[in-house]
Amino acid sequence: MEKAAFEKLYQTYYMRVYSYVMSLAGKAHMAEEITQETFYKAFTTKASFRGESDAVTWLCSIARNLFVDEMRRQAKRAAPVPSDADADSGIDVAREVEDKDTSYQIHQVLHELEEPYRKVFELRIFGEMSFREISGICGRTESWARVTYHRAKCKLMERMGDSWK
Repeated sequence: MEKAAFEKLYQTYYMRVYSYVMSLAGKAHMAEEITQETFYKAFTTKASFRGESDAVTWLCSIARNLFVDEMRRQAKRAAPVPSDADADSGIDVAREVEDKDTSYQIHQVLHELEEPYRKVFELRIFGEMSFREISGICGRTESWARVTYHRAKCKLMERMGDSWK
């Protein structure tokens, strides 16, 4: 990929890729790092883009893979032990625990959701992608993406039960 074409690609899609990664990571610093690495990887592996999908779909696929790799690296590291200072910080611990428990439960149910439902749901909700973009990533029709997302949402609601509300 020549420099001018890459600069245009970067300027055109940076915010969409960054927003997608931010929806996955939830941390601005991590989203910036992964977005930068996404464009670096796209530039250095220029031959991997075959033009079978939109450029943003290709970039978001790279970004998702980099995000998953980063999550695996972080999971291998030991979690820090909370200090006594955290207990006295004035934070409403019960509310924080409840929010974390609900969030954990949602992610646990989502993690247990079978493919392709999990992937389509994550791309639609966390990646804020259109059904057309999802169909491009998955190599299926737009109708398939819509139906799969609807079924994924129904499965999640069913499995969450009363805690979904």
